[in-house]
Amino acid sequence: MKYHEDVLIEPVLSEKANQLREQGKYVFKVNLKATKPEIKEAVSKLFNVHPISCTTMIVGGKPKRLRYRKGYTSNWKKAIVKLPKDEKIAIFEGV
Repeated sequence: MKYHEDVLIEPVLSEKANQLREQGKYVFKVNLKATKPEIKEAVSKLFNVHPISCTTMIVGGKPKRLRYRKGYTSNWKKAIVKLPKDEKIAIFEGV
């Protein structure tokens, strides 16, 4: 990836993500082509923290219907980034 802003798309704000945040894990929607080292580097540079680990998974698209046509939403990649206990990302704490 050329820029760190291209790696992270948006934070995932859900009940499960809120529970993980209490354990020091933050969930992001990331670019499908992003690798774990790129994700860790992007989080480190953008939020000024030191990630310990990164877990990624591809979330499959859901079936949808528009009138009489069947289709699917796009697949997307989710990354769970673990931080040390003494570090937090301030943007999430205000939510």
